[in-house]
Amino acid sequence: MTTPRAGCAIDSEGRITFELPTGPGHGLLLRLRPKKGEPEDTLHVLDLDSVGEGRARAVLGTDPVLAEGRWDVYLLDGSERTRVRPGPRDLRALVDGHLRERRGPLAVRVPYVTQDGYLALRTWLRPAHAEVGRVDVTGSALRFEALLHGASLLDGAEVLLRLRRDPGVVRALEPLPGEDGRNFSFTVDDGTLDTGIWDMFVRPAPGAGLIRLARLLDDVADRKHVFVYPGATAGKAVVRPYYTVDNDLSLEVKRSG
Repeated sequence: MTTPRAGCAIDSEGRITFELPTGPGHGLLLRLRPKKGEPEDTLHVLDLDSVGEGRARAVLGTDPVLAEGRWDVYLLDGSERTRVRPGPRDLRALVDGHLRERRGPLAVRVPYVTQDGYLALRTWLRPAHAEVGRVDVTGSALRFEALLHGASLLDGAEVLLRLRRDPGVVRALEPLPGEDGRNFSFTVDDGTLDTGIWDMFVRPAPGAGLIRLARLLDDVADRKHVFVYPGATAGKAVVRPYYTVDNDLSLEVKRSG
């Protein structure tokens, strides 16, 4: 089979329409990419319908809610399946997604092109979410702004920095809430943080679950090498914010001397 190519468009509700030339194939298969060494076990099939003028269309509605991960797209032809290459991608509805209020649980989908040139979906599914906004690096201080979706800050809320190699090591910071209880900011200016990676969370109220700080609500599926920040120097420590492969926000602490 000739390698198929599909264009796609996503709306503000997360509905994705795929369109490709009419030809062999009766559906599109979405396959959740398994972790290394694990079997393939999560698949979703979309019907492919002719829409005239030599085109066929498949629609991924807001249901089902896709599990978090990376979904590869295949064209089905009987029992055969073929990876789909991307055509035009219309992601305009996602660009200002960080400005819209979302309810929990939060389900996010972003079509993207893999490193080897195929069409895929990056999805996130989280009970609540803290969307990172402005990040300022000034001298020895880092200042962060964020917006909660699916939760609000109450008295006793904390921002927590957790050392990845030893999750029992935690630093607590006090967030400065906005008037609506969803916007907040906080500052990191501690030169005594241990060397290593610190993951960043907010606990919106005492006893509440932790919410990961991340940037998910726009059209960027992989921002680790797109949003690159300088480090703040506090004493002998250089503290640099960065986005992980999952678009979560973390801190890298290195020490000189």
